[in-house]
Amino acid sequence: MLARECKKELTEHIIPFWNALEDDENGGFYGYVGNDLSLDKNAPKGVILHSRILWFYSNCYLVLKDQACLKKAKHAYEFLSKYCVDKENGGVYWMMNADGTINDSMKHTYCQAFFIYAMSSYYDASKDRNALQLALDVFHTVEDKCRDEIAYLEAFSKDWNIIPNDALSENGLMADKTMNTTLHVMEAYTELYRVCSDKQVLKALRFTLEITLDKIYDKKGGKLFVFFDKNLNEIGDIYSYGHDIEATWLIDRA
Repeated sequence: MLARECKKELTEHIIPFWNALEDDENGGFYGYVGNDLSLDKNAPKGVILHSRILWFYSNCYLVLKDQACLKKAKHAYEFLSKYCVDKENGGVYWMMNADGTINDSMKHTYCQAFFIYAMSSYYDASKDRNALQLALDVFHTVEDKCRDEIAYLEAFSKDWNIIPNDALSENGLMADKTMNTTLHVMEAYTELYRVCSDKQVLKALRFTLEITLDKIYDKKGGKLFVFFDKNLNEIGDIYSYGHDIEATWLIDRA
């Protein structure tokens, strides 16, 4: 009964809501809807938003086998692959304008992870090897540009110079490295390895698990530390129990 109710909610409410946000003129999906459902067609379009939309429709297709979902996934894929990838410097941008031009050229490891995750799922749904290649390209960029011998760094300029991590810092703390980014890199690499069985991806996935176990997990407190300096020392005495719950299934899946 619960499964039927969930499917009904998905097919009659959630999918139609997102279907209505497709931007047929400029590509992708509209970037902002107000609490009153008012639509801003000129709002910037987040690359993370579009990666999540791509993942959503890809997995809807994998579960429902509805070609309409695969078509929407392709629409999101085309926006991401055409506008959001930096073909000169590698990786993907943070934010696009409504027309697909660059709004914010920051490269964030967190954003790269969502792109890899989405492209991997889209490849699983569509069997489009171009999507898999994009996922692998960004994977190699992350491993080359976004990590040191200790863990994954966070925010970069367009040409991969380190910049302040404003996007994933809070409470007055400027974190060099975060639990959140590490978890989503793990999530992305798990999905990528699932669809391609690449040994380099497996090695990197194990690295994320080792970081989580050895440095991020607070063995005494039974929870995860959140913010770290460049040497992966905890800063801030902050905990996020929602991320703790998320981590349980991400680690289990990995």
